[in-house]
Parts: sequence; structure tokens; C-alpha cells
Amino acid sequence: MDYRDYIVRDAKVCGGQPVLKGTRVTLRTVLASLAEGSTVAEILQDFPTLNEDHIRAAIAFAATSAQEDLPAPGVPGAV
Repeated sequence: MDYRDYIVRDAKVCGGQPVLKGTRVTLRTVLASLAEGSTVAEILQDFPTLNEDHIRAAIAFAATSAQEDLPAPGVPGAV
């Protein structure tokens, strides 16, 4: 999944914060809800404008961001 198909930034929507496409739900809100232990079903119930693809996109974004921010493991024997 390419999260960029589901996450957009528009200066006219939520002050330019990244939101899930077609909604006013911020990426930060979804990620915070997941971090606090909310299930996908709970998030979808709380934010009826979202669908499962939105949640997957938020997770994909977080996974990509974590991969880019964490140092790569050392390769034994590499100089």
C-alpha cells in the first residue's frame, strides 16, 4: 500500500496538518489512537468518515517513518 494515496496536506484543511484523504481526521489523531490501544474497529466507530484503508495507510506511514529514522543495523565485515 502506498500511504501517499490516502494521506494529504492542504493548507485549507486542519491548518495544513496531514489528514486522511476525504476527511478532516488528522494522521496524528489516528496514530495516537492506535498508540493508546484503540482497535481499528473502535477508531472506525469513533470516526465514521474513515475506512480500513485509511488506518492501513496511517500504519504504513508510521512504519516507513520509523524505518527512515532508525539507524541501519551494522553489516559485519563492512568497512
